[in-house]
Amino acid sequence: MKIGFVIGTYPGEEQERRERVVRSYQSPEVEIEFIRLDGTVYHHQMASSTAEELATPFHRAYQQAEQNGCDAVVPLGTLDLGVQGGRSLVDIPVVGPTEACMRLVPLVADNFGAICYHSRYFGFMSRLVRSYGMADRMVGIEASGFDLPDIAANSTVMRDNFLFSARRLITDKGAQSIVPLGITQCPVHMSSIELSEELGVPVVEAIGSPIRLAATLVSLGLKTSRACWPSPDAI
Repeated sequence: MKIGFVIGTYPGEEQERRERVVRSYQSPEVEIEFIRLDGTVYHHQMASSTAEELATPFHRAYQQAEQNGCDAVVPLGTLDLGVQGGRSLVDIPVVGPTEACMRLVPLVADNFGAICYHSRYFGFMSRLVRSYGMADRMVGIEASGFDLPDIAANSTVMRDNFLFSARRLITDKGAQSIVPLGITQCPVHMSSIELSEELGVPVVEAIGSPIRLAATLVSLGLKTSRACWPSPDAI
């Protein structure tokens, strides 16, 4: 099967760093095709308006993935950009990374703690979690303390902050799993497997989760319900 992976533009090594992680989830059964678009979330203090502006380019990218023969499509990043609208525009599954994590958490734990890049994103990401009906499972939200463009230069401190925040969620809030709401933290700069071993709870990350969940939907022959997401022609 072929999974389309939509990725925006990143400077220099940042692009390759992300694509390398995405390619690591290929297998003999799963081929990944990158669908590249102009536009980026590589910003300091990114606002909700930026995310909304990017929805339309992502919609076009989902349509391009379908035209290219992809069996499902996944966007990069935990903002789940254009996912809801995309499901009305294409007949292949569109799997949002944050939603994929939210659906997988109950299979490995009763609850989770979330870790964002910076505290200024708590409101935005909490709203996204609520939209998936998972607010009651999120016991707390913390930050690793750096905006996305600053992480590469501060990866060691970011890792220490991430682990400190995760342990506080586990100890003080009773978190049974951790969801990094920002892929540049994990799995781009940190391995979810290594973090899980170090923390003693599952770390559910948002690149492998949506890719593998998309592959599962394809293998089961499951597609988007038009009763839930009618196509524009049917409205």
